[in-house]
Amino acid sequence: MALLKNGELADDIYTDVRELEDIPPSGAILISLRQWDSQRDALLARHESIGIALKSDEKPELIAADLEQFDTVALEFPAFGDGRAYSYARLLRDRYGYAGELRAIGDVLLEQLHFMHRVGFDAFLIDSDDAISAWKTALADLSVWYQPTGDGRASAVELRHDSD
Repeated sequence: MALLKNGELADDIYTDVRELEDIPPSGAILISLRQWDSQRDALLARHESIGIALKSDEKPELIAADLEQFDTVALEFPAFGDGRAYSYARLLRDRYGYAGELRAIGDVLLEQLHFMHRVGFDAFLIDSDDAISAWKTALADLSVWYQPTGDGRASAVELRHDSD
Protein backbone atom coordinates (compact mmCIF):
# COMPACT_ATOMS: atom_id res chain seq x y z
CA MET A 1 0.00 0.00 0.00
CA ALA A 2 1.16 3.49 -0.82
CA LEU A 3 0.24 6.65 1.03
CA LEU A 4 -0.34 9.48 -1.38
CA LYS A 5 -0.55 12.84 0.38
CA ASN A 6 -0.99 16.16 -1.37
CA GLY A 7 -0.03 14.50 -4.65
CA GLU A 8 3.23 12.97 -3.38
CA LEU A 9 4.28 9.69 -1.84
CA ALA A 10 4.55 10.02 1.92
CA ASP A 11 5.67 7.95 4.84
CA ASP A 12 2.78 6.83 6.99
CA ILE A 13 3.66 7.96 10.52
CA TYR A 14 0.72 6.10 12.03
CA THR A 15 0.66 2.63 13.51
CA ASP A 16 -2.79 1.19 12.84
CA VAL A 17 -3.95 -0.07 16.24
CA ARG A 18 -7.67 -0.34 15.48
CA GLU A 19 -7.72 -4.09 16.06
CA LEU A 20 -5.59 -4.04 19.22
CA GLU A 21 -6.87 -4.14 22.78
CA ASP A 22 -3.61 -2.77 24.22
CA ILE A 23 -2.52 0.44 22.57
CA PRO A 24 1.25 1.00 22.41
CA PRO A 25 2.46 3.57 24.97
CA SER A 26 4.13 5.83 22.42
CA GLY A 27 4.11 6.77 18.77
CA ALA A 28 1.53 8.15 16.35
CA ILE A 29 -1.51 5.88 16.20
CA LEU A 30 -4.62 5.37 14.10
CA ILE A 31 -7.51 4.35 16.35
CA SER A 32 -11.13 3.30 15.97
CA LEU A 33 -14.16 5.18 17.23
CA ARG A 34 -14.68 2.39 19.77
CA GLN A 35 -11.19 2.95 21.16
CA TRP A 36 -11.71 6.71 21.31
CA ASP A 37 -14.98 6.28 23.20
CA SER A 38 -13.57 3.77 25.68
CA GLN A 39 -10.03 5.16 26.19
CA ARG A 40 -10.36 8.89 25.51
CA ASP A 41 -8.61 10.15 28.64
CA ALA A 42 -5.67 7.78 28.29
CA LEU A 43 -5.29 8.66 24.61
CA LEU A 44 -5.30 12.39 25.33
CA ALA A 45 -2.65 11.91 28.02
CA ARG A 46 -0.24 10.55 25.38
CA HIS A 47 0.40 13.98 23.79
CA GLU A 48 1.27 12.32 20.47
CA SER A 49 -0.38 12.39 17.08
CA ILE A 50 -3.74 10.62 16.99
CA GLY A 51 -5.63 9.68 13.90
CA ILE A 52 -9.11 8.22 13.97
CA ALA A 53 -10.66 5.96 11.37
CA LEU A 54 -14.40 6.02 10.87
CA LYS A 55 -16.24 3.11 9.28
CA SER A 56 -18.83 3.96 6.66
CA ASP A 57 -21.66 3.63 9.20
CA GLU A 58 -19.98 5.98 11.71
CA LYS A 59 -21.03 9.55 11.00
CA PRO A 60 -18.65 12.49 11.52
CA GLU A 61 -21.03 14.09 13.99
CA LEU A 62 -19.90 11.39 16.46
CA ILE A 63 -16.46 13.08 16.65
CA ALA A 64 -17.38 16.66 15.72
CA ALA A 65 -16.82 18.00 19.24
CA ASP A 66 -13.39 16.34 19.40
CA LEU A 67 -12.00 17.12 15.94
CA GLU A 68 -9.21 19.30 17.30
CA GLN A 69 -7.78 16.19 18.99
CA PHE A 70 -7.16 14.39 15.68
CA ASP A 71 -4.36 15.18 13.26
CA THR A 72 -5.88 12.74 10.78
CA VAL A 73 -9.39 11.54 10.13
CA ALA A 74 -9.49 8.44 7.93
CA LEU A 75 -12.76 7.58 6.24
CA GLU A 76 -13.37 4.05 5.06
CA PHE A 77 -14.59 3.08 1.61
CA PRO A 78 -15.67 -0.52 2.30
CA ALA A 79 -16.78 -1.20 -1.30
CA PHE A 80 -17.18 0.57 -4.62
CA GLY A 81 -20.92 1.06 -4.15
CA ASP A 82 -20.68 2.66 -0.71
CA GLY A 83 -20.09 6.37 -1.15
CA ARG A 84 -20.97 7.64 2.31
CA ALA A 85 -17.36 8.71 2.88
CA TYR A 86 -17.75 11.30 0.11
CA SER A 87 -20.56 12.96 2.06
CA TYR A 88 -18.67 12.61 5.33
CA ALA A 89 -15.63 14.32 3.82
CA ARG A 90 -17.74 17.29 2.72
CA LEU A 91 -19.33 17.50 6.18
CA LEU A 92 -15.96 17.41 7.91
CA ARG A 93 -14.50 20.14 5.70
CA ASP A 94 -17.52 22.39 5.15
CA ARG A 95 -19.76 22.02 8.20
CA TYR A 96 -17.24 21.17 10.89
CA GLY A 97 -14.26 23.12 9.50
CA TYR A 98 -11.81 20.25 9.86
CA ALA A 99 -8.45 21.36 8.46
CA GLY A 100 -6.31 18.32 9.31
CA GLU A 101 -5.42 15.41 7.07
CA LEU A 102 -8.45 13.71 5.59
CA ARG A 103 -7.45 10.23 4.46
CA ALA A 104 -9.32 7.78 2.22
CA ILE A 105 -8.82 4.15 3.26
CA GLY A 106 -10.30 0.82 2.26
CA ASP A 107 -11.44 0.21 -1.31
CA VAL A 108 -9.77 3.34 -2.70
CA LEU A 109 -9.90 2.99 -6.46
CA LEU A 110 -7.61 4.96 -8.74
CA GLU A 111 -10.61 5.97 -10.86
CA GLN A 112 -12.11 7.71 -7.84
CA LEU A 113 -9.10 9.73 -6.66
CA HIS A 114 -10.23 12.79 -8.56
CA PHE A 115 -13.69 12.75 -6.99
CA MET A 116 -12.30 12.05 -3.53
CA HIS A 117 -9.97 15.02 -3.87
CA ARG A 118 -12.85 17.22 -4.99
CA VAL A 119 -14.76 16.61 -1.75
CA GLY A 120 -11.81 17.29 0.54
CA PHE A 121 -9.57 14.25 0.81
CA ASP A 122 -5.89 15.14 0.74
CA ALA A 123 -4.42 11.71 1.53
CA PHE A 124 -5.12 8.30 0.05
CA LEU A 125 -3.99 4.84 1.08
CA ILE A 126 -3.99 3.03 -2.25
CA ASP A 127 -2.83 -0.23 -3.74
CA SER A 128 -0.76 0.93 -6.70
CA ASP A 129 2.67 0.27 -8.13
CA ASP A 130 2.83 3.83 -9.45
CA ALA A 131 0.70 6.04 -7.23
CA ILE A 132 2.14 9.30 -8.60
CA SER A 133 1.15 8.47 -12.18
CA ALA A 134 -2.29 7.42 -10.98
CA TRP A 135 -2.67 10.74 -9.18
CA LYS A 136 -1.62 12.77 -12.23
CA THR A 137 -3.98 10.81 -14.46
CA ALA A 138 -6.85 11.27 -12.02
CA LEU A 139 -6.35 15.03 -11.85
CA ALA A 140 -6.19 15.34 -15.63
CA ASP A 141 -9.33 13.29 -16.29
CA LEU A 142 -11.77 16.20 -16.02
CA SER A 143 -11.41 19.92 -16.52
CA VAL A 144 -14.95 21.26 -15.98
CA TRP A 145 -17.25 20.45 -13.06
CA TYR A 146 -20.92 21.11 -12.48
CA GLN A 147 -21.01 20.91 -8.73
CA PRO A 148 -19.14 23.32 -6.46
CA THR A 149 -16.88 21.75 -3.84
CA GLY A 150 -14.23 22.73 -1.38
CA ASP A 151 -11.24 22.28 -3.69
CA GLY A 152 -11.40 25.86 -4.93
CA ARG A 153 -12.04 25.04 -8.59
CA ALA A 154 -14.78 26.96 -10.34
CA SER A 155 -17.94 25.13 -11.42
CA ALA A 156 -19.26 25.28 -14.98
CA VAL A 157 -21.83 27.87 -13.93
CA GLU A 158 -19.16 30.07 -12.35
CA LEU A 159 -16.95 29.77 -15.43
CA ARG A 160 -19.87 30.65 -17.68
CA HIS A 161 -20.67 33.78 -15.65
CA ASP A 162 -17.01 34.82 -15.57
CA SER A 163 -16.85 34.73 -19.35
CA ASP A 164 -19.87 37.06 -19.79
